[in-house]
Amino acid sequence: MKIFRNLLNSVKPHFEEGGKLQKLYPAYDAFETFLFVPDHTTKSGSHIRDSIDLKRSMMTVIIALLPALFFGMWNIGNIYYTAMGEEVEFFTKFNYGALKMLPLILVSYIVGLTVEFAFAIYRGHQVNEGYLVTGLLIPMIMPISIPLWMLAVSVIFAVVIGKEVFGGTGMNILNPALTARAFAFFAYPAHLSGDKIWISEQQTMPDGISGSTPLADYASGDLTYDSSMFMDYFNGSMIGSCSETSTFAILIGAAMLIITGIGSWRTILSVFVGGYFMGYLFNLWGANEFMNLPPHVHLVLGGFAFGAVFMATDPVTASSTNKGKIIVGFLIGVFAVLIRVFNPAYPEGMMLAILLMNVFAPLVDHYIIEANIKRRLKRAKA
Repeated sequence: MKIFRNLLNSVKPHFEEGGKLQKLYPAYDAFETFLFVPDHTTKSGSHIRDSIDLKRSMMTVIIALLPALFFGMWNIGNIYYTAMGEEVEFFTKFNYGALKMLPLILVSYIVGLTVEFAFAIYRGHQVNEGYLVTGLLIPMIMPISIPLWMLAVSVIFAVVIGKEVFGGTGMNILNPALTARAFAFFAYPAHLSGDKIWISEQQTMPDGISGSTPLADYASGDLTYDSSMFMDYFNGSMIGSCSETSTFAILIGAAMLIITGIGSWRTILSVFVGGYFMGYLFNLWGANEFMNLPPHVHLVLGGFAFGAVFMATDPVTASSTNKGKIIVGFLIGVFAVLIRVFNPAYPEGMMLAILLMNVFAPLVDHYIIEANIKRRLKRAKA
C-alpha cells in the first residue's frame, strides 16, 4: 500500500487550496479515505458512534450482502432455465444471473456516484460514503426485468430528493434504497408489478410455473399454502426481487452484522416478532385464505427478511435509542403484514412499512428521551 500512499501524496498539492484542481478536492478525498483510514471525524450528520470509520462500516455491510447477492444471481438463472424447461449445471445458472444483474449494479453505481460527486464538488464538502451500500442495495431490491434507464431515473431521484436535499449522508429521513424502489413502484407500476416482470425474458411460462410472486398469488387467492412449501420459501427458490428471496442467505448476512456490531439485533428481532404477532392475530380472525397463512410463513415471504436485516437497521433512518429500536422494529413487522394482507394492491408491504416508520422514528426517540429526562429529574429531586 506504500506505493498508493506515495502516489496520493504526490498529487495532493494540486487538489488542496491554491492548487489547479482545488474544486475537485472532494473527489480526491473520496479516493484517499477509501484506501486509507481518514485522520478526521465527521462534522455533521454523525450516525456512526464508534472508533470504526464510515467507509469500513459500509464495507462490512457490503460483505454481509454478498450471500444474498450471489444466491440472487443463481436464482435468476434457475427461474429462467426452469421456465424454459432446460436442465443445466449450477454455474450455468449462476453465470446467466450474474450477467443479468451486472448491468443493474453498474448503472446504479455509475449514476449514483456521479450525482454524489457532482453535489460534493458543487458544495465543496466530502463525498458521502453511504452510497457504497445504497448503490448495491438498489439493484438487489428491484425486479431483474427493470429497464436500465428506469433504474437510472430511480437512482437519481433517491440520491437527489431522498438524500442530498436533506444535506447528504447522515441527514436523510428516508432510506435511499427504498426511496428508489418506491419511486419506481409508483412512477412505473407496470414494470414493478404483474405476472411477467420477475423473469429476465418475456418467454411463455410453462405449466406449473407461475410468473407472479407467491405473495401476489396468495393475495389474489390463486395459491393455497401447504407445509411442504416452507423450505422452498426459506431457501429462496422462488420468483421475486433480485436478491430478496432467500431467508437463509439473508440470515447469514444478519449474523455478520450482529457479530460486528454494525446491525442492531434489537431491530432485527423486533421486526420478526412484530410480523409473527400480526400474522398470529390474523390467524385468529381467519376471514380469508391469506389471513390463515401461518405466521412464520410471512417472515420468509417477499422482502420481509431482507427488509428486517438490511433496511430497518439503517443507522441513519432507524431509531437511535435501544427502546426505540424495539418499538420501531416491532411496528415495522406489524405494518408489513397488515399492509400485505389488507391491501392487495401492495402485496409486499415491507417497503411501505419501513418508509412509514422512518418518518416516525425521530418522534419515538423524542418521547423516549423526554421520558428519561423526566425520570432523572424526579430522581434528582428525591
